[in-house]
Amino acid sequence: MSARRVVIVTDGSGYVGPDLARLLAEHGHDLVVGDPRDGLVDELTGRGAEVAVVEGVRDLSREGTCEELLRASLDRFGRVDGAVAFTGRIVTGRFLRSEVDDLHAVVQGCMEAPYRFLRTVVPQMVDQPDGGQVLVFTSAAGARPTPGAPLYSAARAGATMLVRNVAAEVVARNVQINAVGTNFMDFPEFLRTNRAEDPEGRAQVEARVPMGRLGTLRELAHFALPFIDGNSRFTTGQFVAFAGGWV
Repeated sequence: MSARRVVIVTDGSGYVGPDLARLLAEHGHDLVVGDPRDGLVDELTGRGAEVAVVEGVRDLSREGTCEELLRASLDRFGRVDGAVAFTGRIVTGRFLRSEVDDLHAVVQGCMEAPYRFLRTVVPQMVDQPDGGQVLVFTSAAGARPTPGAPLYSAARAGATMLVRNVAAEVVARNVQINAVGTNFMDFPEFLRTNRAEDPEGRAQVEARVPMGRLGTLRELAHFALPFIDGNSRFTTGQFVAFAGGWV
């Protein structure tokens, strides 16, 4: 069994996963990392972490995926102290032009994925003497009406409320579960989806942000770290927006 805290990072291929994994390694954690990008494992081991790799697990809505991640943690380290999930499928377009298939897609990506993740890791933590911490990334779009993405906004709101309900159910079992909702982040998928890959498009998007700029993934990693690093455990069932004042 590992003498260090153990955290599952479900996706090490992009978004804030690599940055968060690096910070966790620097702060004395061993890691289970899903689909790490090239070179990430060497970076993490160079920071002192032991790393278990699980491939083909980016889609947490797929049956068995979350179980693979948990099994890797238990087999390699004997426990899991923290777990962080990156979920969501963006479906855009006006409600009056939507189809039921759009609804099914967004519910699968934004609701079923976090459900499967929570349903897998929370029971394990409830049975552990030291409990655990869970962080689910949802979206700031779930905290306010979002023109052009009504189904996505609604599904994200549902995921956030799921987190809060599960947290309330296990609050007495030393398990903390929280959600962080982002928007206006500076990473390739967001830039592409919002046509902000060129300076003119980026300026138009940044004009919608009260802070007047996009958030960085390193900023987000530092913001998220206290929710899973074991040092601050007196909050649960919370949703916090990371969106430059948009929420």
